Amino acid sequence: MKMLIAGLLAVLALVYVVIDTGVYNMAATEKHWAITEKVITWVRESSIRARAEDLVPPVLEESIILDKGVSHYNAMCIGCHLAPGYSTTELATGLYPQAPLFYERVPVTDEEDKKYLIKKYFWVIKNGIKMTAMPAWGLTHDDESIWAMAHLVQRLHGMTAEQYTALVKLHGDDADDDHHHEEAARE
Repeated sequence: MKMLIAGLLAVLALVYVVIDTGVYNMAATEKHWAITEKVITWVRESSIRARAEDLVPPVLEESIILDKGVSHYNAMCIGCHLAPGYSTTELATGLYPQAPLFYERVPVTDEEDKKYLIKKYFWVIKNGIKMTAMPAWGLTHDDESIWAMAHLVQRLHGMTAEQYTALVKLHGDDADDDHHHEEAARE
């Protein structure tokens, strides 16, 4: 028992030294240690799964998915996640971890996987992810808009630049009264 306590205290002392000395570099220009990356990924995916699993996606009309999804994604998401045919932005380049590029993902064909992805995307869009620059859009957007974005994000999987451009031309006008992204007013 004494060995276990001594070992635990030694580990805690080592963790304290690593944290207190600043040996772990928190700069966004430096990659995490491999073990840190694995732990963060494990915690993030487990947390999202536990909270998204029991969500029930509403049935949305196609026009809502396209009108709200494309409009919001085009206004709020392409700066980090980009879109087919768009070149990287300064913001996207400076992020660590890098924001996922959904259009580069292989389309999901399994219906159960599709249902889970919609729920996962909804939860992440609504609640954000700590220390990733992913904001919690649920603080400023209603659930219907967020579900529409989640559907649109899934549809981006494998989408071409031509397909995205056509969607934006048809549905990307930012005319929704509830959709404002102005800069903060100066005092």
